Amino acid sequence: MTAAAVDLARQAAEEAAADFGVGEHLGVVVEGDRVVTHLFACPHPAYVDWRWAVTLVRASRARIPTVNEVVLLPSADALLARPWVPWTDRIQAGDLAPGVLLPTPDNDPRLEPGFTGADQAPDTDPAEAAMTRVVVAELGLGRERVLSREGRELAADRWLHGNGGPEVPLARQAPAPCRTCGYFVRLQGGLGTTFGACTNEFSPSDGHVVSIDHGCGGHSDVAAEERGIELDDPVHDTISTDDALFD
Repeated sequence: MTAAAVDLARQAAEEAAADFGVGEHLGVVVEGDRVVTHLFACPHPAYVDWRWAVTLVRASRARIPTVNEVVLLPSADALLARPWVPWTDRIQAGDLAPGVLLPTPDNDPRLEPGFTGADQAPDTDPAEAAMTRVVVAELGLGRERVLSREGRELAADRWLHGNGGPEVPLARQAPAPCRTCGYFVRLQGGLGTTFGACTNEFSPSDGHVVSIDHGCGGHSDVAAEERGIELDDPVHDTISTDDALFD
């Protein structure tokens, strides 16, 4: 009896579908004793291969089935939305745009507490505390958080395998590595043992972090046979020596 109640199922589907519409009857699925699900096509262009599923139930010794639920379900070939991914997992390198704030977790493993000089004992002499803050600033400290060892290792691994690393085609065809280039400026701290920045405006690496084994065709040792411009004589001669001074 529930399997034959197609009109009842269609009426329930049309009430739930509203403007989505209800298409042809696609069949019946037996769910259990006196429980069946009628399937109807969904003609909406945004829901291709989706179908309305209307479940009917008939109580024991009852003659007329009742509607249990009406849902819109995808078929095996239906177009589905991508799985939901949390925002913290969706953010990618380069997504930070002007005016966008990207909060850093207070327990970010890439960072560790820095030294600012503000956590000295309360009975510290004010003049001594001021001098400490000056020294801290001159040393490049004074930050609440600094890179941890894990943060440095992650950055180094990312840079070595990026466009500024030693294995890219640009570096493989370079006449010499960046560590011997006059345009190469080393970074400070532990990362400076392996990385620096390129200052050659004609290099594709200009303004970017590069490894000491990186390289390009703009190496400073590749000198042209002709001078680009003629320079005036220096006002003060700081190169030649007067032999008479050593007699």
